Amino acid sequence: MTPSLQNVVGGLDLRCCDCMDLMQECADKAFDLAIVDPPYGIDINSSGRLGHYGGKGKKWDGATPPLEYFQELKRVSRHQIIWGGNYFDLPPSRCWIIWDKEQPDGVSFADCELAWTSMDESARMFRKRPQNADPIRIHPTQKPVALYAWTLRKFAKPGDRILDTHLGSGSIAIACHYAGHHLTACEIDKDYYEAALQRIKRETAQMTLFDTPNTRITETGKG
Repeated sequence: MTPSLQNVVGGLDLRCCDCMDLMQECADKAFDLAIVDPPYGIDINSSGRLGHYGGKGKKWDGATPPLEYFQELKRVSRHQIIWGGNYFDLPPSRCWIIWDKEQPDGVSFADCELAWTSMDESARMFRKRPQNADPIRIHPTQKPVALYAWTLRKFAKPGDRILDTHLGSGSIAIACHYAGHHLTACEIDKDYYEAALQRIKRETAQMTLFDTPNTRITETGKG
C-alpha cells in the first residue's frame, strides 16, 4: 500500500494516497455521491501549454484508469459523476453534464467538457469561462469552484457524503466546505496534494473561524 498523509479540515477528509487503496478500505455504498475527474489519457502536459499550471514534467495523464477503478467507484458510491466520461467505456446515460467554457472562436482548447452521470435525469449545462473563474491556477485541469458548487446544488442532497478520487487543485473541497457536505478525497501526487491543501486552508479559513466547535484541522502521517 502506498504511504499516505491525511488532513482533516472541518468536514473535509483529505488524503495523499492511491485512490484504489482508499476505496478498498471503504464499505459498499459508503458514499452517497462520487464526483470525480480522473485522467483522460491525453497526456495533457506533453504540449507544454499547461506546464506553467503545475504540469511540467508530470506523467499522470498518460493513461486512463483501469476497469477496476470504475468497478470500485460504483461499489463504494450510490451515484457517480465522472468528468471526461466521453473518454471512458461507460454505460449509456441520459443525464450528461456539459460545461460550456464559452470560448471565443478560433481557440485550440475544447469548447466544453462532458461529465457522465448515473442519474436518470435530463442533461444539464453549466456556463462559465475558465479565465473568469478562480484567479489562481495550480493544476493543468483545474475546474472552477463555481462548477462544483453548481453540481452539488443540482445533484447532492443535504447531508450527503461525497467522494473525490482525484483531488487535483482542491476546487471540490472548497465547494463542499461552503455547501456543508462531508467530503473524502485523495490525491496521489504529493506536489498537487500539498498545493491543494494550502489553497483549501486559505480559502476556507474565514468560515472555519466561525464554524461549529467540532471543526478541526489535524494532520496525520501513515505508513
